[in-house]
Amino acid sequence: MRVISGEARGVRLAPVPPGVRPTSDRVRESLFNALGQFFEGGEVLDLYAGTGALGIEALSRGCDRAVFVEKSPRAAAAIRENLRRTGLEGRARVVVGDAVREMERLLRDGKVFNLIFADPPYRIAPAGAEGLLRRAEALLAPGGRFILESGEEPALAEKGETRRYGGTFVTIFERSEAK
Repeated sequence: MRVISGEARGVRLAPVPPGVRPTSDRVRESLFNALGQFFEGGEVLDLYAGTGALGIEALSRGCDRAVFVEKSPRAAAAIRENLRRTGLEGRARVVVGDAVREMERLLRDGKVFNLIFADPPYRIAPAGAEGLLRRAEALLAPGGRFILESGEEPALAEKGETRRYGGTFVTIFERSEAK
């Protein structure tokens, strides 16, 4: 795996820890092409971060800061190593813990993000995906985007735009500027 574009373009990322299903280079490249030139400043939240590849790609492309949330200490260590390899560690914070609990804490703290990635285990229940979307909507800045990766088209896909890449579904939800 490598960083696709931006200031860290071409940097090889650390080996993937056991039990982590990373977003492939092909899917990341397609996703970021779909997002367009969205990365001038702002903050990123990368939930179920795995290797941190999505948030690191956003930082590399111009986002100011990122918060990575990952339950596995081994995967969190890989994220820290990837931030070190890319030279982006000064613009990031890695939280080892539960994604939903961290979202609740961020909501209480009044944090907002321009971009939120969620790549939960593909076996997550539809109600779990709906809960993520509801919390993400509250954490998004006006005009912000929430990207949900899944193994099947989510039941709430009508609220966003879903693209399929082999066995991976990526749904992009956008918060209107008016909210």
